[in-house]
Amino acid sequence: MVFDFRDLTAPVSIAPMAGGPSTPELAAAGTNAGGLGFVAAGYLSADAFADRLGAAMRAASGPIGANLFVPGPDTGSADALERYTAQLAPDAERFGVPVGAPRIDDDAWQGKLDVLLDLRPALASFTFGLPSADEITRLRSAGITVAGTVTTVAEAREAADRGVDVLVAQGPAAGGHRGTFDAQARPAEQPLDELLAEIVTALDLPVVAAGGLMTAADVARVRRLGAVAAQLGTAFLLADEAGSTPVHRAALVSPEFTEAVVTKAFSGRFARGLRNRFVDDHDEQAPLAYPQVHYLTSPLRAAAVRAGDPHGANIWAGTGFRLAEPAPVAAIIEKLTGPTD
Repeated sequence: MVFDFRDLTAPVSIAPMAGGPSTPELAAAGTNAGGLGFVAAGYLSADAFADRLGAAMRAASGPIGANLFVPGPDTGSADALERYTAQLAPDAERFGVPVGAPRIDDDAWQGKLDVLLDLRPALASFTFGLPSADEITRLRSAGITVAGTVTTVAEAREAADRGVDVLVAQGPAAGGHRGTFDAQARPAEQPLDELLAEIVTALDLPVVAAGGLMTAADVARVRRLGAVAAQLGTAFLLADEAGSTPVHRAALVSPEFTEAVVTKAFSGRFARGLRNRFVDDHDEQAPLAYPQVHYLTSPLRAAAVRAGDPHGANIWAGTGFRLAEPAPVAAIIEKLTGPTD
């Protein structure tokens, strides 16, 4: 049976959050509470992705989604990366680790597509672009519903023309990476409500609303605007089942951090996280070169987490991060789908 968001008991999807927060336990708990849980494939090997997706599917009583990063063109220059490496030297000295080696890869794209076709989750979504029309056809022929993450109406039209089944409309308040197709373009700032309304009017596809949603009132509002479901990530960062690090959890509730800003300092792609020392020191200098910058900064970020320093790591979060609460996933979803007063 083809997956349909409108069949969910709770119209809530837990956003895929690569790099740790998205655990099999988080995904399964979201599905078991009546929503849709996701396994994030980003930064994993194909084998690790298969292990996590399989674990989530075995633990879930219903559908599980999977999310892949779409590889893009090389947008970095050797000179810019060399300059940024030099600028990161004080951080490397602070934490006693070397700066990482920049490299280009496709995030094990083909291997992860093979995992999807083998394990056949209910839905596969894609970020940073779209699979080819042939790849989408193969996935759909395997009974997998295909979703494209879009940040503009133009991207939504492209995704519809490519053959996706569902659109995930991501607004500018989202935490973590924006799904913008063009890695060198400044992410669109059109408010989610406007983007959602335009896409619902323009295209005859189900649309999931994402980006900055934190409360039952947010979920109800986007549903009134035509979304078949709401996708939330930051709201689940403090969930019992999430893999958020202690540093990440502590920063989200610390009065020291007051702003979630868009930065390219950590990965070479625009992403929203808490403003900290690393952002202030490096955002201006960081080149738009993904994933090279991700690999440059990875050892530094890992060392900062080990040291318990929230100023040296990426603390991805949406603009509403102050509303995140520690609780089991089932309790969070119950609150998100409950009364709005």
